[in-house]
Order: sequence, then structure tokens, then C-alpha cells
Amino acid sequence: MLSVLDIFRVGVGPSSSHTVGPMRVAARYRQRLIKKELTEDAAPERIEMVFRGSLAFTGEGHGTFRAAKLGLLGFKPETIQMDEAEVALSALTDSGSLPDGTEVIVTIDYETPTRLHPNELEMIASRDGEIIDSRTYYSTGGGFIASHAQLSKPSPDDLVHVGDASPFPFGSAEELLQICARENQSICNIILANEDAKRPRQKTIARLDRIAAVMMESVDRGLNAQGLLPGSLKVRRRAAGLWTKLNSAPPNEREALFDWLNVYAMAVNEENAAGGQVVTAPTNGAAGIIPSIIRHYCHDEDGTMQTEQTRRFLLTAGGIGLLYKQRASISGAEMGCQGEVGVACSMAAGGLCAVWGGTPEQVASAAEIGMEHNLGLTCDPVAGLVQIPCIERNAIGAVKAANAARLALHAPGQMIVSLDQVIETMRQTGLDMSSKYKETSQGGLAVNVIEC
Repeated sequence: MLSVLDIFRVGVGPSSSHTVGPMRVAARYRQRLIKKELTEDAAPERIEMVFRGSLAFTGEGHGTFRAAKLGLLGFKPETIQMDEAEVALSALTDSGSLPDGTEVIVTIDYETPTRLHPNELEMIASRDGEIIDSRTYYSTGGGFIASHAQLSKPSPDDLVHVGDASPFPFGSAEELLQICARENQSICNIILANEDAKRPRQKTIARLDRIAAVMMESVDRGLNAQGLLPGSLKVRRRAAGLWTKLNSAPPNEREALFDWLNVYAMAVNEENAAGGQVVTAPTNGAAGIIPSIIRHYCHDEDGTMQTEQTRRFLLTAGGIGLLYKQRASISGAEMGCQGEVGVACSMAAGGLCAVWGGTPEQVASAAEIGMEHNLGLTCDPVAGLVQIPCIERNAIGAVKAANAARLALHAPGQMIVSLDQVIETMRQTGLDMSSKYKETSQGGLAVNVIEC
């Protein structure tokens, strides 16, 4: 089984699939060339990166080509220092070559159909005009990447791998709930037990705390940053202004809950749009929903984080995210925005329900409600930028998540629609959705806003 720490990854904006993924692909390919131990005489003179599908159509706005170059330079999303990276990227831009003299070519291929996934990146190394190595990769959402060989392997019928070391492997929400009932444990504790099989518990806890800290840092930066976001749309940051207003004269009306959830979610996604450090939750485009819920519901009035509540939230939400990753997809290029904001809303709803003391069945119901009312949500970023409608969409998703958790807690009994059924519905809907509504900026708002 995957780990919840695979769902929550520290990276940089504006997109996990179009920025983080390509950076990881290029870094991996560079390491591949090094491991092949090419002699100096046979070392590549040129590396060509061919971007296809959604990576081609929205790559410019998503910073895809820039990110891939940084990957070739050896930078990784988790550890990148932006000042150092900018200097190295500037040198590459000026010279057209890596420090060792290898020429770097970017090719944007709009015509060739992608094969196994809409986010396709082919890496080609050549010398004396002859190809000496090539490999095709796919960025599959949430920062996950796979080679063509890896992605073309047939999946087993059972999503739980034989020989999995996890003490409680599960391939569906139904199986997870059965385990919880049999063991008389919460979803959080079952997920944590599975994580124990992967690493010492103290390391898991430390990484969860680090994830929460990075999330809150992105909230804080967004609450205090002003000005225009990068890109042609000239979108003005709004979170800082709303934050000042909320703190100068805290509103008394009941609707103020919306303002607090909105400001935290928008703060994160404005940071993401600016290329700042965020946590995939489960993607960059949906990175504001879970931090918003944590900030509002897992902190004391003085701003102190409730550590145990936050860990419970992340483990529960992460377990729900694993179901979507294993049974469907968290890629906007495959599922539309239902696979990003929809999944984040579902994860946040389940996590919050757990924090509020919900049973495993209520947690699953909250997650189901969170997705049910995001089904069919399209991914149509205007100008290929992760700004419109993405920033406001995170704010709406955070409010939906809190409401879904409340509805689940107040439900009289077992809900008619199960979490497994809504995940399968999302998968089918994503497969049926036109490609122009799946992170290609060829339909929806992306077309009509520009035309108007």
C-alpha cells in the first residue's frame, strides 16, 4: 500500500502534476544518465524534453518547462532553495546548456497523442546527432511520476498487493470500515498502524508534524503577502486584505465562518500561484482546503496548534486520499477538478468529522458527501494559470468540507450512497469528460473569459 506521506508532499507551486512532477521526472532522468556510467566520450551533448498532452497545452502557465529545467539542474521540489535555483536557471537560460555543457532543448508537441496518461514527457539524450538514450515518463497527479514501463504494467484485480507488509491492507472503503469494526479502532489508528510497517512511528509523527508546519507557514505567508500574482491575468492577491479586515473588526454575523475558511484557503492558493512552497493535499491546485480546515478547527483561540487533533486529521484525511489514488486518480488532466478540489474536499470532510468525534462510518459518509457534490467539476484554468477559478474554488471547497462533516454527524443512520460508489462514479465521470475540460485550457472558463 501507498503511504499517507505519499499523499502529502512538500513541493513548490503552482501545480503538483505540471510543476512538481516534471521537476522530479527531469531529476530522475539526469540520475539515470549518471547511473548508466557513460564515458566522457559517449556522454550526451544534448537533452531534449518533449512535452505532450496537458503538459504542452498548459505548460507555460503552470511553469512546467521551467520546473523541468530545474530538475535537470539537480533541484528537487522537497528541498529546493529558490534563490539558488533562480541563479542556476538564469545561467541555463543564458547559455542554453547545463554546467557540464550539455545542451537543453524544450519541444512542445501539441500534435502527438499521449499514450498512457494525459501528462506525457519524453526525455531524449543524443550525441553527434544520434539518440543514445530515451525514456518516456508520465506525471500522474499529486507529484507522483511513473515511467512508461511502470505505467504500462497491468494492475492486479485486487488493489491490495499480495505480500503487503501492512498489518491492515485495504483496497476499498468497505474493507477499511470492516477492519475498523473488527479491531474496534478508528480510521486514524488503522492508518497509523499501517505506517508503522513502513518506518518507526516517531519518524511518521515527525513527518506529519512537518507537513502541518509547512501548511501553516504557507497560510501565514499568504495572509501577509500583497500585490499581483505572476502571469498575464494580473490577478491581485485578496487574502491579506480580507485578513486585515477580519482582525480589525471581527464580524459578529453567523456567516463569518465563511470568511475565516475563505481567507485561509485563498492564502495558500495565492502562495501556490506565486510559485511558493506548499503541500500537495492531494495536489497543489487543491492545496488550500485541508490547511484551511486545520487552521480553523485544529488550533486554539490563541493560535496554538492542537497537535494530536492535527495528526488525527491528517492520518484520516490521508487514508481517504489513498482510496482515491488507488481506485481512481487525483490528476486534473485525467479526472478534471473533481480529482483535485473534489478529492481534497472529501479528504478534509472526513478528517474534520474524525476530529469532531465521528465514527468510522460517519467519517466515510462525510468523505462521500464531500465528493458527491463536486462530481463533474471541470478543470479549465484561464490562460493556463492556477489562479482563475482555482483560488476561489479552494475557498468554496473548504466551506463544503465543513458542511459535509456536519451533515454526516447529523445523519440519522447509514447513508444510501457509499464512499466506494462515489469514488467509482468520479472515476467514470472523469473518463467520460471531454479532454477540453481536463487541464488543457481548451474549454469552459479558459475559452470564454479570454474571448470576452
